[in-house]
Order: sequence, then structure tokens, then C-alpha cells
Amino acid sequence: MCALRGYRIEAANSPDYPEGIVAGLLDPTRATPLIVAGPNGKAAGKRFNVYRNNVTVSLIDALAAVFPATLRITGETFFRAMARFHVRETPPTSPLLFEYGRDFPDFIERYEHAQSMPWLADVARIERAWLDAYHAADSAVLQPNVLASVPPERLGDLIFDPHPATRIVPSAYPAVTIFSVNRASDPVGRVSATAAESALVTRPMLEVEVRGLPPGADIFLAHLMAREPLGKAAATASTSCPEFDLATAIRTMFEAGAFTAVRDGG
Repeated sequence: MCALRGYRIEAANSPDYPEGIVAGLLDPTRATPLIVAGPNGKAAGKRFNVYRNNVTVSLIDALAAVFPATLRITGETFFRAMARFHVRETPPTSPLLFEYGRDFPDFIERYEHAQSMPWLADVARIERAWLDAYHAADSAVLQPNVLASVPPERLGDLIFDPHPATRIVPSAYPAVTIFSVNRASDPVGRVSATAAESALVTRPMLEVEVRGLPPGADIFLAHLMAREPLGKAAATASTSCPEFDLATAIRTMFEAGAFTAVRDGG
């Protein structure tokens, strides 16, 4: 028997424990589990409803903390209604609240009432990547002068080790611009950007940085992060995106501190 805010859960030999408790907490249409009893064996429906509401509100608040730009874009009422549906569909799997919400961007992408904002899910993905970068392990970043000692004929064989904080968020929308203006404290005006903006999220020092990538650089860096040789990653990006510029992509990745080490993979 375990105590829970003034009532008890009779767990012994109960087929409803703990699955019935979890399902009951997240679904307001479900009746109070029979294994929940109040003082002196009385029904605990009202108390359980209060606790159920507190759990749902706490999870919605956790999502609001992780996705402040998404909240600002949609407004409080829309966001909390959308988040409530997500909470009912996807219960937490970790006791750490900052871990909750990894599936939220995918939920937004298919959420019926968000279809008029097709870029919203990518903005949420950037926010999730921002938080993961913030909590990633520290590591020294790779300096561009390391390439100076590599013979030109060996450059294509180089394999790069990504920084623990590095994340790539591809998008077909101006997601970086929308993310940036809605994470700032300034009033948000009309966003005139229309071009696709994939995001590179890094934390080379103490602060997380989010920058838009030039065309094809997201493909190039994603393959480098998968530890493909530089030459192969560049060829893939060039084939996929005729506008890809290797020199610009390499300069961007060093400026962002996206990698920690390099080795010859030949």
C-alpha cells in the first residue's frame, strides 16, 4: 500500500497497478481506478481528479518551458489545448521533466489545428535541439588550422568527430528566422523570409548558438556527423543540392564549433 496525497493505492495482487493508475491520470474520461481508495475505504474520485489535473497541468507547463517560441507563436490558449492532447497521447517515460516533449514536434506536425502553420513543427524541433545542446557534455572545439597540416590529396579521407552539442534540424521553411524572432523579447513583426532554412545548433562555449545553414550544408554536415569521409559527404551534398558550396560549409562548421576532432580515415 502506498500513500498518495491523502488516499491510498491498494497495489497488492491488482491487475490495474501501475498501468491503470497511469492511464487514469492522463485520460479524464476514465473512471477512478478501483484500486484507489480514500480514508476508511471511501471512494476517492474527487481527490483523484484533483491529482489527475495537477499531473496534466505540470506536464503542460513542462512543455511550455521547453517550447517558449512555439508558445509565443500559437498563443497561450492554443498551445495549452494542443499540449493537453499530446499529454494524453504520450505519457512521460523519464522522471526528468526536461526530457519530456521529444515527440511533441512530431505531434504538432500531424495536429489538425496546426496545419495552417506548416513550419511550426520545425520551430519546435529547433527548440528541442536547443535544449539538448544546452544539456550536452562539454568539449573543446576543433580549430580550422588543423587542416593546414593535411596534404591536399588526403583531405577527402578526413573523418570528423561531432561535438556532443551539435544538432542539425533540416527544414523546408524559414524555421530559423521564425525561431529567432519568437525566442527574443522584442515585439514580433511580420516575418518576410520565405526561403528554406535548416538549422545548425551548437554550444562551442557557454551559450547555445542557432544559425541558418547555406544550401546543401545541412546534408553535408549530417553526413560528416555520421562519420562519413569529407569527400563522400561533399559529393553527396553536391549531388543533392547544386547550390552547395564546400568552402562556405566548411567555414560555417568551424565558426560554429560543430566538431571536436579529425582523423585520417584512409
